[in-house]
Amino acid sequence: MTIFLILAPYGVYTFLMMVTSAATSVFVASAICLATIAVDVACGRSVKILAAGSAILFAGIGLTLVLFDPKLGSLGVKLSVDIGIFVISLGSMLARRPFTLQYAIESVPAETAAMPGFLTANYIITGAWTVAALLMMAANIVLLYFPGLPVWLGLAVAFAARNSAIYFTKWYPEYRQIKYGAPAGALTEAQ
Repeated sequence: MTIFLILAPYGVYTFLMMVTSAATSVFVASAICLATIAVDVACGRSVKILAAGSAILFAGIGLTLVLFDPKLGSLGVKLSVDIGIFVISLGSMLARRPFTLQYAIESVPAETAAMPGFLTANYIITGAWTVAALLMMAANIVLLYFPGLPVWLGLAVAFAARNSAIYFTKWYPEYRQIKYGAPAGALTEAQ
């Protein structure tokens, strides 16, 4: 359920990009990010790097569309979002706080979070999301420079990259549990 809430702004943004303007899409996605932050705060959880960064990212792109460049194409908006997610993901690792760590800490007992491999596992999972964002970014760049390619190619790469990262996020904690004998639920339970 957690992973659904994490990805909800992106799912809504992607759907709305097909049926409405880019500005509306990113502003609605930003509002959903702010709503998830409000829910976290109301439930006594921390404000997440990914949610806050995404809210700022979507709002920034929306303001850019409204104030400076209303003719920025949907591919440009998608590329901007992918670059932003890549920066948030990579930046969280460079800041030594992989974004998955916040979700993981809130879903496991304190003794599990204190295990030596816990932080490493979160770096690896965040790395998988960083690679997924990089692949989506690369697909959009290819589509920008080779406009004759079918649009579904970018969508297929995005779908495959995102779903692979979701699968890895679910699979890797189980793998570590089997390999290293960690207690059940020792890593993220973002399912």
